[in-house]
Order: sequence, then C-alpha cells, then structure tokens
Amino acid sequence: MFIIYNDHTKFPIKAWLENECQLEEQCLEQAYHLSQLPFVHKWVCLMPDTHTGKGMPIGGVIATKDVLIPNAVGVDIGCGMDFIATNINIKDIRDIQTGNGSLIQSMIGNIMRTIPLNTERYKEPQESKVLDQAKQEMEKYQKDTKLLPLIEDGYFQVGSLGGGNHFIELQEDEKGMLCIMIHSGSRHLGKAVCDYFHEKARELNQLWYSEVKDEYRLAFLPVSTEEGRQYIHWMNLALDYAFENRASMLQKTCAIVKQQIEKHTCQVVEFGEEINCHHNYAALENHYGADVWVHRKGATRVRQGELAVIPGAMGSYSYVVEGKGNRESFCTSSHGAGRNYSRTGAMQAFSVEKVMVDLKEQGIVLGKRKKNDVPEECRFAYKDIDQVMAQQSDLVTPVRKLKTVGVVKG
Repeated sequence: MFIIYNDHTKFPIKAWLENECQLEEQCLEQAYHLSQLPFVHKWVCLMPDTHTGKGMPIGGVIATKDVLIPNAVGVDIGCGMDFIATNINIKDIRDIQTGNGSLIQSMIGNIMRTIPLNTERYKEPQESKVLDQAKQEMEKYQKDTKLLPLIEDGYFQVGSLGGGNHFIELQEDEKGMLCIMIHSGSRHLGKAVCDYFHEKARELNQLWYSEVKDEYRLAFLPVSTEEGRQYIHWMNLALDYAFENRASMLQKTCAIVKQQIEKHTCQVVEFGEEINCHHNYAALENHYGADVWVHRKGATRVRQGELAVIPGAMGSYSYVVEGKGNRESFCTSSHGAGRNYSRTGAMQAFSVEKVMVDLKEQGIVLGKRKKNDVPEECRFAYKDIDQVMAQQSDLVTPVRKLKTVGVVKG
C-alpha cells in the first residue's frame, strides 16, 4: 500500500498497489475527484483491482459524513457473490458420460436451460419474499412513482443471471472438491434506482450551488433530505433483492448438481455453508469514532474473521477469504481481479478462437448462448488474481483457492 497526498488532493488516497504507475490515468483522476469531496471521512481507498468506473473507480472505497453518492455505490446495487462447497471430488465425476456429453457438460446445459441469462427473464412471476415485503411497505416507495413498476417487474427477474461479467461456475478447490460460485446483482432494479437518484442529486446539487462539479458525476444526497431517505429505502430494497436473486440461483444450481450426480453415481451430494456477500453498496458503519456511510463500489467488506468471496476471471482462479479487519481500508478488500482491458479493448486484442482454444486446453466447459463476444470476459482481459491477492495480504487471508471447471455466462 502507498499513499498519494499532493496538490490534487484534499484528503489522502491510500492505494493497495506497489506504485502510482499501476493506476490508469483516468482512474487516478477519478480518485483525485473523490479526495476533494468536503464530506470525506479520513481518506479515499483504492483496492488492488481498481480501474476506471462511472464517477468513482471500481475498487474504490470512501466513507462520508451524512451524505450518500448514488454513483459511488454504482448502477448494479448489491452486485456480489454466492458460494457453496460440496462433498464431491471432481475426479469421481470428471470422466462420466451422459446422453448430453460429459456429466459436467450435462450440468452446465441444465443450468442454462433452467436459469434465464443476460436479458432473458422468466415467463411467469417467481417467488420473492423481498418483493412481497416491499408491497406490504409501499409507504416507503410510493413517492417515487417512476420506480414503482420495478417492484412488479422484479418478480420476472429474481433468480436470473444477467450478462457482462456475471457467471455461474462449477469449480475445483485445492483438495479437488466440487464447489459452486455465482456472481450477479439486482438486475434492472439496481440500475434504474441508481440512475433515478443520480439525476435527483444532480438537480439538487445545482440548486445548492454545490462545489462538487457536475462533470465529476459524484452528485450527492444528504441523508437528512427526503431524497436521501428515499434513496436509502430503494438502495436497501435492491440490496435485499440482489441477495435473494443469488440465493435463488444457487438453490436451483445445487438442485441440478445434486440430481445429476446422484443419477449417474452412487454418491449422495451434500453442501457446506453458503457465503452470500455484496460488493456494490453503502452502509452506515462506525470507523475511527464516527458513524459514516461507507461506499464500496466493486469492493468487499472483510471484518475480522468474516468470510468473503473474491472471484478471478473465467478460466482463472478465485478465492474464499477470511477478513483481517484492517481499519485503514475500512475493513474492505478487492471484489475480484480487476480489468486490464476494457470490454472493447479485449475484443480488439483477443480473438474468439484464442479464448475458445484456451478454455479447451484447460478442459473448461463453457455454457454461453453466443460466443462472438466471449473475449470481453476472457482471463487475458483481467489482472493476475494472484498478484491482486499478494497486494492485499494485509486485508485478507485466503482459505480456499478455486479453479474453473465449467462456467455459464450471459
């Protein structure tokens, strides 16, 4: 970790990297903008996977006094990870053949047929305790009439994957055991909430002649205002919905894995403890003697002893970690490997053939409707996850290292 404190900063920037050369120019500029905000508490944090985002860098962390910044939470509110281990050794199932290819291919195919991907949705409304509760508490949401249709619409998306860097993976840990990992968020709900309240914040900031420049895209809402309180309601709804969305997909995936393995082997599938955690959100926490709103945008909370999930890229490694509760990072770690290439840059740099050959050589089963954009999420487009882990050795302790066996992408 090194500290940036110069003429461009009002508050220090603490970066969990070796030096400033490892920061993109635009990412550093965004960090400077954050460091000039008058309501920042202590300093700005950049995790080792940090890269340019919208307004605030991905992998950025700030604590604020009495205000919330929609773009410092991000458009996919509640995006995060879900993980569970099994008692099944990969070597016992890897070579089993079914009527739909290998057993792993069969499980990947069944997942794709069961869970809507990318822009797909369920044809019938799904069960959602979170949305049922929201409908019972409509007084929290009814002032924002533009957002109200999202609640009914959400029943058709809960338990669906989405696109981009979201995935469902079958993985192998160091002991050869089969594990399941899911990366997804709040679907359309989170984006609509962020965009709506960012515009509300922009309008108010202009009325107040705010010193936060509009081009920074960091418009804020004081929590004492009606708009600030409404954002908290909708953000928390999106967080709960994202948590439920991942849990629903994990339940469906576990059922497929259990049914397929028990059908083709004599083994009974058992599952371990589920780890379901967000990495795009804001929460009221106490740090250095003050109650502050910690914004984690592409960053994972890792309090002392807390378990969390840090994914790598498709075909790379991922980690389950235990937090060290480092106060300097506001008890936070990276949320993944971080991009080396933008999606457009990856498409220009790597061919579909190169990525498909790489996955085949590793014996990885890919489940994806269309392959033409597969370079966007290839492992070459991301930073080396092991280097990222080394840079945050003071933040987390790895407890499980995982390798992709099969992956479903939107």
